[in-house]
Amino acid sequence: MSSFVASSAADRSHIRDLSLHGQGEKKIQWVIGRMPLMRALQEQFEKEQPFAGKRVVICLHLEAKTAYLARVVQSGGAEVTVVASNPLSTQDDVIAALVQGGIAAHAWHGASDEEYHAHIRAALDTHPQLIIDDGGDLITTLHHERKEQVATVIGGCEETTTGILRLRAMERDGALRVPMMAVNDAYSKYLFDNRYGTGQSVWDGIMRTTNMVVAGSTAVVVGYGWCGKGVALRARGLGARVIVCEVDPIKAVEAVMDGHEVMPMREAARHGDFFVTVTGNRDCVTGAHFDVMKTGAILANAGHFDVEISIPDLRERAVAVTDARPNVQGFVMADGRVLYLLAEGRLVNLAAGDGHPAEVMDMTFALQALALRHVAQQALAPGVHNLPAELDRRVAAMRLGADGRSIDELSDAQKAYLAGWSHEA
Repeated sequence: MSSFVASSAADRSHIRDLSLHGQGEKKIQWVIGRMPLMRALQEQFEKEQPFAGKRVVICLHLEAKTAYLARVVQSGGAEVTVVASNPLSTQDDVIAALVQGGIAAHAWHGASDEEYHAHIRAALDTHPQLIIDDGGDLITTLHHERKEQVATVIGGCEETTTGILRLRAMERDGALRVPMMAVNDAYSKYLFDNRYGTGQSVWDGIMRTTNMVVAGSTAVVVGYGWCGKGVALRARGLGARVIVCEVDPIKAVEAVMDGHEVMPMREAARHGDFFVTVTGNRDCVTGAHFDVMKTGAILANAGHFDVEISIPDLRERAVAVTDARPNVQGFVMADGRVLYLLAEGRLVNLAAGDGHPAEVMDMTFALQALALRHVAQQALAPGVHNLPAELDRRVAAMRLGADGRSIDELSDAQKAYLAGWSHEA
């Protein structure tokens, strides 16, 4: 990028320290080396320019892998602005590297709630035509506060389960006025990112933050969706006894058949050494549960918002709150027990770690990039749209190819057999 473009991006940004760009660039280059699908798409986008002349706002966790997604979209001709979807997952050095390369940014680590929403408004000031959102804060702010801008938005993509739930609620209420791709619901997203990415990154965040052994402990996983399955799988692999808490009887039976114990939270609360919430809902661990937990229990959230563990209940019961370690708060109960909350109840894998491995996010962000191109090129009606199956399968095929693997193909006779219904012996 020319110095003029870099300077222009800095003038349009709200960031902490541009001088950190060198350190951030090293992080970005590290993940680029492990994201072959995104490298291939960058080369393709540079030739095709699918976003030429388009203004794009990306609201995601701002770390190195997201930074590369922003650059790949930029390589397709877009004017890109990034904004944080979570203040504690924001990495200031990575943001500085993006701004140095001509991408405007509105974010810094540890932003207050007021600053966080001011940054989202500043991103919307660019009048984006395309959006990538994570959790729905950008799209809901657009609909609540910038209704006059909605008509100029071509559409967007949503990254998370929580965001999809909000979008579908908006759609049911007749409030969603732009087309949004449910990227989170693609097979190549939830089967791999949600299960293997979340499973590994959650325990990475917990272990690096606490420096505690997992083997021999009891891990309570609250919620057995695809993310919960991954968290439980990795906990068991690390040697923990796993208890699953669920409200869905089908998922509860699945957890039992996967070899885990299942019980209500009021019972599990007495046994857990580690508690991980992965539901997308509020008040999953509350005061009645805190009252019976053993001293030293570790509380971590892997859902998008910091409402799954009731922090107000925790504070109400605490006679003192201490900073036990970086990203670890100790809540001292009246009877002397101490319960430890990680990363202020925010996403533990990003607020206390680096998020999903680059190889996993390579698939997820390839889906995002292709979905955004699809939205840009198709005249979609307002509402929530599923990712076309051919794009989902393309990303999986790209991953196999990048790994040097191949699979069988159906013969014409096999295709005809599967398409028919009257088969002779």
